[in-house]
Amino acid sequence: MSFSSDEVNFLVYRYLQESGFAHSAYTFGIESHISQSNINGALVPPAALLNIIQKGLQYTEAEISIGEDGSERVIESLSLIDAVMPDVVESRKQAAQKQNQQIKTEPNNTNGDDASSGPISNHNDAMEIDGTTEIPSSKATILRGHESEVFICAWNPTNDLLASGSGDSTARIWNMNDNSNSANQLVLRHCIQKGGTEVPSNKDVTSLDWNCDGTLLATGSYDGFARIWSTDGRLVSTLGQHKGPIFALKWNKKGNFILSAGVDKTTIIWDASSGHCTQQFAFHSAPALDVDWQSNTSFASCSTDQCIHVCKLGVDKPIKTFQGHTNEVNAIKWDPQGNLLASCSDDMTLKIWSMKNDTCVHDLQAHMKEIYTIKWSPTGPGTNNPNAPLILASASFDSTVRLWDVDRGVCIHTLMNHQEPVYSVAFSPDGKYLASGSFDKCVHIWNVQSGALVHSYRGTGGIFEVCWNHRGDKVGASASDGSVFVLDLRK
Repeated sequence: MSFSSDEVNFLVYRYLQESGFAHSAYTFGIESHISQSNINGALVPPAALLNIIQKGLQYTEAEISIGEDGSERVIESLSLIDAVMPDVVESRKQAAQKQNQQIKTEPNNTNGDDASSGPISNHNDAMEIDGTTEIPSSKATILRGHESEVFICAWNPTNDLLASGSGDSTARIWNMNDNSNSANQLVLRHCIQKGGTEVPSNKDVTSLDWNCDGTLLATGSYDGFARIWSTDGRLVSTLGQHKGPIFALKWNKKGNFILSAGVDKTTIIWDASSGHCTQQFAFHSAPALDVDWQSNTSFASCSTDQCIHVCKLGVDKPIKTFQGHTNEVNAIKWDPQGNLLASCSDDMTLKIWSMKNDTCVHDLQAHMKEIYTIKWSPTGPGTNNPNAPLILASASFDSTVRLWDVDRGVCIHTLMNHQEPVYSVAFSPDGKYLASGSFDKCVHIWNVQSGALVHSYRGTGGIFEVCWNHRGDKVGASASDGSVFVLDLRK
């Protein structure tokens, strides 16, 4: 067996993409000249790097456990760090020789063909799910068509059209209004002009958002362009001003502006009707990772530079800057009234900010690893559920989801059934339930008030995104293996 540095670099690049480290993947891809390699990425299966490491671990374990006379010795599971330590094989052999030869155990149940088996994840995670909570396959519709990982999905706010964005340089609109199957899809091909002809951009579609009345879909791509599409799949407008990948984009409530954030360290407000750049904000010193509207004309942005800026259309400088995180800020969200801003970071903290204060109102420290995303419940004053309390959900690489009472600054529930990093959380429209999606391939649905697990479904790939339809009876999810699926929660 032989391999080139280009091949190793490509597998690392794909691992970074699949793990959600979008900006790290981009930087690594540029520095390692991925685009100049002749590797056909379409032929490389998801989780290829983990699969190879997994098989290497199993080979190392086998090497240790088989004696010179061919007899098998029992050893404890080998960790990845142990496997790369000098002399570990020899020390494990010596330890194995000292063990009682009479000890008998069950055969190892790891499967070398499954990248998620063995030491990388918990074999018994399925046993921890209450049988009554599992959603039957008859209630799940698998939507196939994407040729690469699907990073994002979002329901139309007025009907059951589900949009998805993928590494195959397409977005798709799936019509689930009449229990359609996967054949009923619109393919939104992201192309660029080369020599007077349109060719596929070959870049990931990493962000998408519907306008408030569900008539238009905006997408953001690694090719540096934002695009506006109609519900029948027609390209309405191409927004070209960013100088590099777009990481996030959002419509304002009124639907007249689109806001985008990019690797070029800038955020842009676009006029949705003309497709022109209305104002570009260049206040970050590193890639801008997320944006969120506070009102129809003011917004917040966050960055790998650890800063959060609040900016307003027509104002040349930030109207407020929040500093306090000690690592990159992954996501920001205004509460439903636009009074409080929540932020989460690789520094493992969740912070709550107010325009009335220069320092954070709450510094919430409970997660043990990076916090990837956050969501506010659609509850409290000014929402359709005014009598229910306002809750904040946080999803972390520590495999947990936490629910927070922000008024008191306390964690009210820790949701712990996932076995791997949690990439997405979403509240149902009534705020009573929370869906979570993890790289353990599971979508869990929780009761917000009690913290109890209500439903579970195991897909076929790591879950990047979960979302609820406008009625709250269907959950959509997108996965690393190119699948999109819809769970029907109606009785």
